[in-house]
Amino acid sequence: MLILRCPAQLQLLEETLRKSLPTTLPVLGTVMTVARGNPASHEVLVDSWPHFSLVLTRLRPEEHRDPRDYYTNQLAVFYRDEGALRALLGGTEAVTRGRAFQILGMQDGLDEAVQEVASARGLKVE
Repeated sequence: MLILRCPAQLQLLEETLRKSLPTTLPVLGTVMTVARGNPASHEVLVDSWPHFSLVLTRLRPEEHRDPRDYYTNQLAVFYRDEGALRALLGGTEAVTRGRAFQILGMQDGLDEAVQEVASARGLKVE
């Protein structure tokens, strides 16, 4: 996963996400916040740039204070390809399984993908 920090990249991502409202809403707000100074210490990750299949927003890892607090450990996701989502959940370091977390998204298939990956790893999902 690539972390976007460049203002031009964030602006282009913002414009691209606006074209797919309302499904991009969970990540668009954070992208806008990061592009405008990032007072909340979030980061924006993409699977590739500029042709991305998945956008993930999260609090910077160094800002996590309590690994059991799933309110501060919120992730927001937008994906164009469900396979990219499953790859994110199943094998990348972008989603740390050592912490409780919430994953927010508005797309069909998100809940099923989370349940499937969790059950394959023997994890409990609430």
